[in-house]
Amino acid sequence: MSLRNPPPPVRRSPVAAILVGVVAFFAVITVVAVVAASFLRSSDGGGDDGPRSSDVLVPADVDRGTPVPQPPALGPATNVAAWAEEMSDRTSIPQRALQAYGAAEIAQRKARPSCRLSWATLAGIGRIESDHGRLGPADLDADGGVRPKIIGIPLDGTNNTREIPDTDKGRIDGDTAYDRAVGPMQFLPTTWQRYAADGNGDGVRDPHQIDDAARGAAAYLCAGGRNTASGDGWWDGVLTYNQSTEYARLVWAAADRYAAA
Repeated sequence: MSLRNPPPPVRRSPVAAILVGVVAFFAVITVVAVVAASFLRSSDGGGDDGPRSSDVLVPADVDRGTPVPQPPALGPATNVAAWAEEMSDRTSIPQRALQAYGAAEIAQRKARPSCRLSWATLAGIGRIESDHGRLGPADLDADGGVRPKIIGIPLDGTNNTREIPDTDKGRIDGDTAYDRAVGPMQFLPTTWQRYAADGNGDGVRDPHQIDDAARGAAAYLCAGGRNTASGDGWWDGVLTYNQSTEYARLVWAAADRYAAA
């Protein structure tokens, strides 16, 4: 989420994207969210093609604190590749993205069982943030890399964003002047430095790789001892990801749809 100064948290860019900001816990621990299918922006590869999903999402008409339906938990012995292949047709989520979400659920439940995070919530965020890594010309490779990379606008204080000077010397976002959101789950460099994960076990923590990004997002959502299966815990987690209630209702709608598939 890009940071706003002052609230309210939602801002619209000239290309009809919404990035919303939040300072969470420590200084600037932030994730950039690209909000709503109709508002999604293009990747750095050029073009403004928007998301590729044919489904239409509208914010769920639910109050804050309403628990999102949970699909059955994936057991530690789940063959994630086979499960993802079966679920892809039912959910219209790319198989490679589903594999990442499912593996992240299993790993997070092992690391912090009390969080009870589901793949459907991760998929809901992935749908809103980047259409599962398929925003504009971007697409997922077989290895889970997103190419071309999805990189947000510079957070330079214009367009109602809070100015965030570069924190990573351009190592993650390619910008040595200002920070930008990156990857299929849209992390800022400062947030990635705290929650970076190696979801595919290749020894590299890469926010542009969907296994790593999904695993990092799982850790971020579960921070602070949240129980995401409860209404309050789920909303608190998603609203730290993006402080917009409209955003949370979109994620709720997507997660509900996926859980029912």
